[in-house]
Amino acid sequence: MTAQDQIKETVTSNDVVLFMKGTKSMPQCGFSSRVAGVLNFMGVEFNDVNVLADDAIRQGIKDYSDWPTIPQLYVKGEFVGGCDIITEMTLSGELDTLFTENGVAYDKDAADKIREANA
Repeated sequence: MTAQDQIKETVTSNDVVLFMKGTKSMPQCGFSSRVAGVLNFMGVEFNDVNVLADDAIRQGIKDYSDWPTIPQLYVKGEFVGGCDIITEMTLSGELDTLFTENGVAYDKDAADKIREANA
């Protein structure tokens, strides 16, 4: 199975996937830590893929999405964005809407707390 096949299989068979440096329990870069932290705080169940563990996946995800940086968040098979986009979407409430529209469970009160803390 090629890296592209693995990536496609991962993003289409999981509701929420975060390609990141490190893992959700031990991120290894600040940007990955921020996105994983938001998802964890909001109680979102997500599959984490450590790109540091496989160079083919690390480059492959950049080619797959045509996006040059890690982390990368996918919801229901669709690329959502990287750290800056996820941060903006969290603060604007767009991420809540995306999760709601796609039937992804999350803690609305936690999302509101993030916005209150950053107001």
